[in-house]
Amino acid sequence: MCNICVFAGTTEGRELVEFLAGQPVQATVCVATEYGETLLPEAENVTVLAGRIPVADIIRMLQETRFDLVIDATHPYATSITESICTACRETETEYLRLLRQSSQQAEDVENAAAAAAFLARTHGNILLTTGSKELAAYSGIPDFTQRVYARVLPMDASLEACRTAGLKASHIIAMQGPFSEEMDLATLRFANAAWMVTKDGGDAGGFPAKASAARKAGAGL
Repeated sequence: MCNICVFAGTTEGRELVEFLAGQPVQATVCVATEYGETLLPEAENVTVLAGRIPVADIIRMLQETRFDLVIDATHPYATSITESICTACRETETEYLRLLRQSSQQAEDVENAAAAAAFLARTHGNILLTTGSKELAAYSGIPDFTQRVYARVLPMDASLEACRTAGLKASHIIAMQGPFSEEMDLATLRFANAAWMVTKDGGDAGGFPAKASAARKAGAGL
């Protein structure tokens, strides 16, 4: 029986695990959080490991369990974990595949959170961040940050703590789990009275077209 390790973290990763659950394979699935674990199917041939794994531990796992294949289905912007997986597979001579999604057309295209914050610092109006809680600190230097910025994050303790650490007021924290429809994106933009919406280009699977359409209808920059 083929032994596969999947590093999941996207819709495509979840769909892949759902497919493997019905196949004659043994699948070990690694997710970063316990919440991610709840989204995966329960099956006799699927073992789920929740928690962030440093590269040394990935190498050790691949040495102890000789997987036939490792599939990296982490988020396209999670470059650190992808580098760790690639390093571990190279060190242990394990076959590696990357599951990627197609990107979409961009609006105001910036390279990273720091560049986005620098751009927004020169603008006016409220800002809706939909890029998660990890990069909130990069935006905290925006003038009138606590007044201008609203953040949509996962309803998890770690996300809420990151918002509080960044200085966001409770009324500016929107804790919700996607995927989000265009209607929900539009309602959230209007709730925040947002002049700007910040998102990563996650392609169709990441809801980028819905966000772009909602921003356009709300008259918000993207």
